[in-house]
Amino acid sequence: MILLDTHIWVWWVHQHERLRAQQVRWIQENEVSGLGVSVISCWEVAKLVEGNRLTLPVPIEEWFDLALAYPGIRLLDLTPRIALESTRLPAGFHRDPADQIIVATARLHDCPLLTVDARILAYPHVRLLK
Repeated sequence: MILLDTHIWVWWVHQHERLRAQQVRWIQENEVSGLGVSVISCWEVAKLVEGNRLTLPVPIEEWFDLALAYPGIRLLDLTPRIALESTRLPAGFHRDPADQIIVATARLHDCPLLTVDARILAYPHVRLLK
């Protein structure tokens, strides 16, 4: 399984041109083993819509139904263990709580994270697909 950062998941669903060919290949190659999406990504999408920073082609409830039904998608719960891990990330991770939860989810599920977030890409304590 790989874990999709929120923006990667949204770009994949919308076939956005910012998604590079290699990223598309990694997603397609991992559909069978699983494409993890943290439940915090659902919250992030909802917040982006609420703040008019993301416009969806359908109502958000319908978007979630469609986006979570994509091949291989596994919605990963926010567990107490992940919540705790997000507060104990080693060596100077930034203070964005959603990013902390996504990184903690990748670490505890022992799977690589697919992201283009520069702050996460610079963090040496999480496995990444680059």
